Amino acid sequence: MTNKTPIVELVDISKSFFLAGGTEVPILHKVDLVVNEGDMMAILGPSGSGKSTLMNIIGGLDIATSGTYRFDGKLVNDMTSDELAELRSSDISFIFQSFHLLPSKTVYQNVFLPLIYQRTFTGDYDEYVTHALHRASLDESQWHKKPNQLSGGQRQRVAIARALVARPRLLLADEPTGNLDSHTGENIIDSLTYLNEKYGTTIVMVTHDESLTEVVHRVVNIKDGYVNESTTAKK
Repeated sequence: MTNKTPIVELVDISKSFFLAGGTEVPILHKVDLVVNEGDMMAILGPSGSGKSTLMNIIGGLDIATSGTYRFDGKLVNDMTSDELAELRSSDISFIFQSFHLLPSKTVYQNVFLPLIYQRTFTGDYDEYVTHALHRASLDESQWHKKPNQLSGGQRQRVAIARALVARPRLLLADEPTGNLDSHTGENIIDSLTYLNEKYGTTIVMVTHDESLTEVVHRVVNIKDGYVNESTTAKK
């Protein structure tokens, strides 16, 4: 990959939580990380390593204690809560392990929701929703069902479609194969790989599943809040 364009730039990022009484609990230690447009990256580490905190900072859900974060060249540290919300609604999407689907809404309605919340959206709602559902490989027979009528793998695909509907620059996936059987997990990874290769969607997966290192371009290992990168064989 030549002429790589950084979309995420973290410099000297540290994060601590403070307990009652002022005791500091450090989570991340001076993390330097660049994510380029079109990357498919895994952030790999055990529970408690700081990987979810790192994902939340990249996604604008949490703010670093110190250091600099730029998204597409814009300084995120100084953004207001409204500016962060706009960043998340227009440029960054999430796939959570627990799906976070609304049980009272159909598949179509769940995928439709992010467009309602995006204040700057001017496109055709049905076109975007239909496109996202097809990109996530969801059969049309599932579109008007409720989440409790679907399998775990189908619900994960709905979560992928919902994350993609606003056509984000960056897709963050939290344990995308968690709580799924191995066959369904493989199908989900195939879907994410397809999105990366066909549409150039930048994907960062946070996981403890080492098998995912075989399908990504880059692996970032995190342990006890310290990050180092190893390159995988995939090109």
